[in-house]
Amino acid sequence: MSTAILDTPVPTHTISLEEETNPWQAQAARFDLAARKLSLDPGVWKVLRYPSRELIVHIPVAMDDGSIEVFTGYRVQHSIARGPAKGGIRYSPDVSLDEVRALASWMTWKCAVVNIPFGGAKGGVICDPKTMSQGELERMTRRYTAELMEFIGPEKDVPAPDMGTNEQTMAWIMDTYSMHMRQTVTSVVTGKPVNIGGSRGRREATGRGIAVVCDQALKHFDLPVKGCRVIVQGFGNVGSNAAKILFDKGYTILGIAEYDGAVANQNGLDINALLLHRQKAGTINGFAGGDAVDKAELLTWNCEILIPAATENVITSQNAGSLNCRILCEGANGPTTIVADDILEAKGVFVIPDILANAGGVTTSYFEWVQDRMGYFWTEAEVNQRLERIMMDSFEDVLSYAKSHAVNNRIAAYMLAIDRVAYTTKQRGIYA
Repeated sequence: MSTAILDTPVPTHTISLEEETNPWQAQAARFDLAARKLSLDPGVWKVLRYPSRELIVHIPVAMDDGSIEVFTGYRVQHSIARGPAKGGIRYSPDVSLDEVRALASWMTWKCAVVNIPFGGAKGGVICDPKTMSQGELERMTRRYTAELMEFIGPEKDVPAPDMGTNEQTMAWIMDTYSMHMRQTVTSVVTGKPVNIGGSRGRREATGRGIAVVCDQALKHFDLPVKGCRVIVQGFGNVGSNAAKILFDKGYTILGIAEYDGAVANQNGLDINALLLHRQKAGTINGFAGGDAVDKAELLTWNCEILIPAATENVITSQNAGSLNCRILCEGANGPTTIVADDILEAKGVFVIPDILANAGGVTTSYFEWVQDRMGYFWTEAEVNQRLERIMMDSFEDVLSYAKSHAVNNRIAAYMLAIDRVAYTTKQRGIYA
């Protein structure tokens, strides 16, 4: 990349919707803007703008019906300047190399924002886990792991669960890696079941971190928890735990939107009852304690806090102008496009960016990695206390950066992260 490119203004309203929703381009544009404001050294700029390694693997799997399918998988390692790469693995039909690149980069910045000693990575396999049996998923996971054997490990790259994967997936990866190493290596992945080296509090960690920064945002605006209305988009691990923890704190959960529908109650949903209903029915639809509403319209309802907690590109130029929240807390990775950022800033919406808001997951993954390496495990109270302290400090760090550099919270978070990674990169030097 030449200096001329570095000086080119970041495009916003002139880009097409397809470009707007490309996660890699969105990440790169925000990186360029933050790097420019930092007056980042052009050489370091080039080093940090691109992933250090991209792997594409083709995974043959024997299916239950006797046929053989070949799945395409990725693992992208963006940076190992501050420590081993760290990042989840997602199973989804929509996985693409650009998406995995963006997610790996976001992991680098996320780890730096909360100041833990990891770099960023991400992985994914193009598949539909909902249509696959447990046996097919296990065989695919084990073969995918075997293809990555040289590139993952406790000191190299530590995977974790993401969309479409879970504790069981991590157990299969850990077992496969351990069989190849001829010894049990629990620290090769995080997000494992507690009885095989997982950390207490890890499952709820991303949602708990979201709750912590929501608390801090209310304190920032001197607003009470009582009467604070929250809408959550996505009711998977992140959204459901965030909703439950906020509900238990006394927030009013106005509505929940899912991929197959939405429910709302002007007086607040009983999240414990909704979780029980979902467990029995397999969906939030039909919940007696709320009314069925349009899932897209729900995002535009008047509320204090909106939490997109599902996937990328939920808030775009098409709907950002219609939002009526005071605080946008990004539980998902990349839920807001760069064009939507401009619209939200003009509307005065206080954005808690993804690389801060959902960093509770990777922070507690770091705790799990530490505990596995020590062979000594903390209580859930200790894990939650350490997590809360890091999230509170990181929230204040980002707000302080935003104030001192006169930028919005997202760019402040990027600037803080890039500054930390760039400093380490320059300290280490370039090996040649």
